[in-house]
Amino acid sequence: MAEQVNEQNTQQQAVQKTEQRPARGDRAPRGDRGGDRAPRGDRPRGERRDRRERDKGDANGVELIEKVVRLNRVAKTVKGGRTMRFSALVVVGDGKGNVGCGMGKAAEVPDAIRKGIEDAKKNMISVPLVEDTIPHEITGEFGAGRVLIMPAKEGTGIIAGGSVRAVMEAAGIKNIRTKCLRSNNPTNVVRATMQGLASLKNAEDVARLRGKAVEEL
Repeated sequence: MAEQVNEQNTQQQAVQKTEQRPARGDRAPRGDRGGDRAPRGDRPRGERRDRRERDKGDANGVELIEKVVRLNRVAKTVKGGRTMRFSALVVVGDGKGNVGCGMGKAAEVPDAIRKGIEDAKKNMISVPLVEDTIPHEITGEFGAGRVLIMPAKEGTGIIAGGSVRAVMEAAGIKNIRTKCLRSNNPTNVVRATMQGLASLKNAEDVARLRGKAVEEL
């Protein structure tokens, strides 16, 4: 008898709970159930959008010239098969004597280019210009690459190969003559060109090193 009474009490409690529970169609939507939380679309998301907008240009808001010199695909054989990755050599400049180069690597081409642009912005150098050309002849070296860079008269244009031409155009040099003396590898050629441009000195720099005036040189 006691067991039957307990079973009847349990059944009655279950029926009462079922009657108290609201029907499925009468429930409030998930987003409106209690609390004062704002809808997901109205919540503040921090400064992500602002960071994206700042990355479009450099820190001064100047539009930069971006040139992709080389895209290289690399296949790595692993246990599960081959994994493809891309490397991008990018040159960035403002066309007014500031130029930089960088390398980016990623699994997708756009990501590799984006990383190369960010790396190039970190390695910007200032090139002294004299009437749209360089002040003197110089040879840049990097690894196996060696590039001879010579000034030219107005109207000569840019006499250079593809890799060196990208650096000159990004830097804003309009009259120049160049010659690759050793390796033709684009990475070595670009790095050698950057090293040569970074070593240039104008008359003011030489006069300051010698402790003299520009007219005394």
